[in-house]
Amino acid sequence: MVRLIAMLLAWLALTVPAAAAPEQPPLVLAAASLQEALNDAADAWAAKRHARPVLSFAASSALARQAASGAAADLFVSADEEWMDWLAKRGRIAPGSRARLAGNQLVLIVAKGSDARLDVMQGGALAALIGGGPLAIADPAGVPAGRYAQQALEALGAWRAVERGVVRAENVRAALALVERGAARFGIVYATDARAARAARVVARFPEASHTPITYPIARLKGARASAESFRRYLLSPEGQAFFRRRGFTG
Repeated sequence: MVRLIAMLLAWLALTVPAAAAPEQPPLVLAAASLQEALNDAADAWAAKRHARPVLSFAASSALARQAASGAAADLFVSADEEWMDWLAKRGRIAPGSRARLAGNQLVLIVAKGSDARLDVMQGGALAALIGGGPLAIADPAGVPAGRYAQQALEALGAWRAVERGVVRAENVRAALALVERGAARFGIVYATDARAARAARVVARFPEASHTPITYPIARLKGARASAESFRRYLLSPEGQAFFRRRGFTG
């Protein structure tokens, strides 16, 4: 009898298919300004019975360095092309997986209670208005939003006048927070950040020609799990792109 039961169990092991292993969620390293749009997309992806992606937001510079050091991540979304190039040179990007995900615009913000008004094209007026600072921007030494901000101010002839009053934040959302808390009179952030703000408003939009075009490339990292490519393709699909448009990103 014992032998018969053993034979039966062995037969069942060979004939009954094993339960499919649960899908492993991809880990996405993404620029801080993408928080709302990517969370929207991740929720919709999970609603389709996929494992919800794990999203990690920070400055593109910090995330690129994490990926270069071998962090166990699957997708990288940068707020500029430079950090994606930097990571590609270090052999961390899967060939053929890099694509443009979205675009953005640059704006000058103040706290909602401020009555400040400005024609940003008048460089002298811009320098006079924000020259006393504090002006919160992401650190231009490495963070894309900060580099765009410095480029715009230089193009409009205002950087020298405002440089002393610049408060360098670790990322663009930190710069936004400084304005919303009243720690800085002005801030330069992305249009999508201002749209998500609760206690700040836009004073002016910087001309697109005043800075490098703001683009968000996405790429799969080498060694990524299979679920990463599926989610990458979803973000680039018309359905995925709609989440970014709703949050104010450009094409």
